[in-house]
Amino acid sequence: MSLVLDASVALAWCFEDEQTPEVMDLLDRVAETGGVAPLLWPLEALNGLFAAERRRRIAADKRATLAAFLRALPITLDGDTAERAWDATARLAAEFQLTVYDAAYLELAQRRGLPLASLDQDLRSGKRRRGGRHWRRKRVTPHERPEREAVYTSSISERRRRFTVW
Repeated sequence: MSLVLDASVALAWCFEDEQTPEVMDLLDRVAETGGVAPLLWPLEALNGLFAAERRRRIAADKRATLAAFLRALPITLDGDTAERAWDATARLAAEFQLTVYDAAYLELAQRRGLPLASLDQDLRSGKRRRGGRHWRRKRVTPHERPEREAVYTSSISERRRRFTVW
């Protein structure tokens, strides 16, 4: 396991307008070394896809394809998420004023000593204040963006093919 994966990063892999070189590098990293997430990860990821469908950002068939892509990723779900919720996770939620959902990711990263990959600013701040490692999103200047986006958005289909179950 190379990192704790938050649903925000996984959902960024699904939408071309949210893909940055750094986000796509995380997909490659997870593909090579795997990732770990709390038991709620599939629920959050799938909820994000359904929300995108309700907002007419994607169609139902696209939602199903993206759900299969996420499901096929080598993500290990942590079996201790629920047990830790009552103590360690609740303490972190109170200490950093996080949702319990977000605190579950932070607790897992802390317990496993892994970096946390998240686009959620509150969650990343909690990890930073706790003294842990987190993945940093590099800022891309406007003049760098078009060339890099073209490379990464064109290769997303190839990356998805490795994981998609048809």
